[in-house]
Amino acid sequence: MPDPAAQLQRLFEAGFEFETFERFPKAVGATRDGCIALLEATPEGLRMIGTPGWRMGEVMGVLLEREGHQVFQAKDQILEATPERLELLSRFRRELEELLKS
Repeated sequence: MPDPAAQLQRLFEAGFEFETFERFPKAVGATRDGCIALLEATPEGLRMIGTPGWRMGEVMGVLLEREGHQVFQAKDQILEATPERLELLSRFRRELEELLKS
């Protein structure tokens, strides 16, 4: 069974940063390169809550399609989902998933 402290250490060594949020007291945010994912401790170790998104100030923008284009949206804030941002998000998710498995 993965140890959450060891998982956090591996993530930190891979360049991820962490923060907590009042709105999500049982979760920790893992961030890197503008991307963010919420993690929670479970009996099986850390796991992602939902899908990673793009950091937009103090909130996470979720990826969605609007008027035929992909965007990140957090409440009334909208940010274009450029190919570069989509690639960073894809790499972020892939690496986070791999590090959480080990």
